[in-house]
Amino acid sequence: MIRKIKFGKIAIVIFLTVLIWVWTDLDLDEVHTVPKVIMRVAYSPELLVSFNGQAEASINNIELKGPAKRISEVRRGLDDGTVKLDLTLNPEREGMITTGSNTLNVLDFLKRSDEIKELGGLTVEGCKPEIIEINVVKLEKKSLDIECFDENGIPVTPASIDPEKVEMYVPADSRLKAQVELTSREIAQARQSVAIKTPYVELAPGQRRDASSQVNIKMSPEADSLIRYQILGASLGHTLSKNLLERGYNVEIENYNDLVSFFIFATPEAKQAFENQEFQINLIIPDSAAKKPNEVQRRVVVLDFPEEYVRKNEIRPEGEPKEAKFKLIRLSPAKSPPAGTN
Repeated sequence: MIRKIKFGKIAIVIFLTVLIWVWTDLDLDEVHTVPKVIMRVAYSPELLVSFNGQAEASINNIELKGPAKRISEVRRGLDDGTVKLDLTLNPEREGMITTGSNTLNVLDFLKRSDEIKELGGLTVEGCKPEIIEINVVKLEKKSLDIECFDENGIPVTPASIDPEKVEMYVPADSRLKAQVELTSREIAQARQSVAIKTPYVELAPGQRRDASSQVNIKMSPEADSLIRYQILGASLGHTLSKNLLERGYNVEIENYNDLVSFFIFATPEAKQAFENQEFQINLIIPDSAAKKPNEVQRRVVVLDFPEEYVRKNEIRPEGEPKEAKFKLIRLSPAKSPPAGTN
């Protein structure tokens, strides 16, 4: 007698078998490599911590290992931004609390980091680099003078700053001043009443620290009522010592056109007085330049502003002073001493 085949039971068996295979596959470990993650330093008021002088470090090729299902979820989250893997180094937790250089085993750090633990069920199998140098500077609280700048980085002179100093953490041997940046609107406000600002110090590139208190800044009504002028084709002179002149040296300037065009802030009267001078720019050549004759050397030029208007804060440069490229050329042989002299 032919037995009737029960296809329904066969289908159920096949379905359960496939399901078991799927779940078994999902339980197998997989590895996912995260190409790049940024590590930053947790804020510590009394420490300046950097990665070889940089504010952050890149950790590359982080190999995450775990169940395929969890790996898939983390990969998806990293792609769509719902999972974050930014790393934070806490220097106190790592025992880095004194001035000096330290080494961090990155793989060990990752294995015990909170960020990796929050991924749930994943382990770290590798990364690059394996070692990072950590530089630590212990900071001290000091009372700092305050200097003000406009939004172009030009110094401005306030009528008053209250309080005149602010306490901040800086390196022990530092001569840093606290800084305040004022927009043109804030400068106008400070002429009428006060501008309330938070001073800061720039301890290192990307390492700005704000003070814990604010200051009140007042500007005199006429302060910074200066006009921005472009100076084109200024006269450039150079100063040689008597010694260099007697030895027959002269100067050839390589970047003359770049030096004679610049911007200043001034009152109309101060600008006119500046332009009426025989020379607006001066290049002062030290005797030490003679050690490299006929070689291109560099030296910052001086804008020769009229002293009267400088004292009254009615003229100032825009930006950093320019640097001249010059050669010291000997035009004639040095003078021989008179016969019979040593």
